[in-house]
Amino acid sequence: MSAATTPNRQPVRAALAGWFGTTIEYYDFALYGLAASLLFPKIFFPAADPVVGTLISLSSFGVGFVARPLGALLFGHLGDRMGRKSILVTTLLMMGVATTAIGLLPSYGQIGIAAPVLLVVARIVQGVSLGGETSGAVLLTVEHAEEHRRGLLGGILNTGTAVGTILANGAFLLVAQLPQDDLLAWGWRVPFLLSVLLVVAGLVIRLRLRESPEFAGVQVTGSVRKLPLVDVLRRCGGTVVLVTLATVGAGVVFTVASVYVLTYGQTALGLGTSTTLGVLLPALVVVVIGAPLYGRLADRVGARTVFTATAAAMVVLPFGWFPLLGTGNHGLMLLGFALLFAGYSGNYAMFPVFFSRAFPVSLRFSGMAIGFTVGTIAGNAFAPAVSASLLESTGSWVAIAGYMAAASAVSLVAGLLLREAPAEVPATGTARAGVPA
Repeated sequence: MSAATTPNRQPVRAALAGWFGTTIEYYDFALYGLAASLLFPKIFFPAADPVVGTLISLSSFGVGFVARPLGALLFGHLGDRMGRKSILVTTLLMMGVATTAIGLLPSYGQIGIAAPVLLVVARIVQGVSLGGETSGAVLLTVEHAEEHRRGLLGGILNTGTAVGTILANGAFLLVAQLPQDDLLAWGWRVPFLLSVLLVVAGLVIRLRLRESPEFAGVQVTGSVRKLPLVDVLRRCGGTVVLVTLATVGAGVVFTVASVYVLTYGQTALGLGTSTTLGVLLPALVVVVIGAPLYGRLADRVGARTVFTATAAAMVVLPFGWFPLLGTGNHGLMLLGFALLFAGYSGNYAMFPVFFSRAFPVSLRFSGMAIGFTVGTIAGNAFAPAVSASLLESTGSWVAIAGYMAAASAVSLVAGLLLREAPAEVPATGTARAGVPA
């Protein structure tokens, strides 16, 4: 087959490379959360009071979120200066090294205080790498894709959220079948070390990719900016804020429904963790199927239309989800999760194509990295604590549903206000770089 007739496989490879990164991110997110809640207090944070050990362990989980803005600032700037591909190879390598290190760390009983210190350091490295990974994976996907397929490929990319969560919970459930002594001695390490397989596969694909065509075009025209981080805040500060707010709704909904629901099921409904997971994990298939379908729809009717419609749906759906969850009936609980995830999957699937178009190419990595990362912290990081506090103070699910609805309403308004960036124009004082091979 001649070069002229050889099909361009770069868009598919770019989407697959981005998908691996998203899958690894949420695999790590769910796995570390489970381990920090149930195992790490005994392995890395032993204390006379088990509650104190658990609180300290969970705080190490939050360190990853605190470190993400640093990664967003650093890799956003470098991504707009050096290109998408090299940054994404770097972030994936960092992620792989940090996750492997966690799986190999000696326990507190073996090396004392050095064990939790090293755990926190590895968690910080994960957070920094993820600050650049998510936005970079999005841009690598949409900037390689043909215009009429950006919604579809972006939707496929974001199925990694559900796939990573399913894989993490599945791996944890498998090792949890081990005797307690074996689980604490070595079994907990297995899921962390397995993530290396995903990292290696992602690296192989990313190393075979070319630079994104849109960024290569910016290099050709001499529009690469010397200080993209400064320029994006000066020129697109309002857009960064809107992307931040638009991210919050999906973050709150997903985190409450996939993380806090385990606590809610135990404390409010008297359900065992295995019972709740037995409904949650099958329902996540809705995200795997729904995100690409919504992406395809966006290619036809527009990303803004799909984003705002599903944000509006997320305002209403929590008030149906909680009553169905409260029935304790497996079929009705599954229906509630499926309906909630039907709204979430459409909203989250729009992030790649909708948000990327809000920034000019030369400032896109910085703008998306900052906006998405801050929005993720505001939505995901605090949702379990806020939900637990609302249940404690009111004794009712209604307040939590109101919190989810309010966050979704904020995203709806932000989505209505977001506009596509004007065409790129060469900027004064920019740095001209060579075009990659």
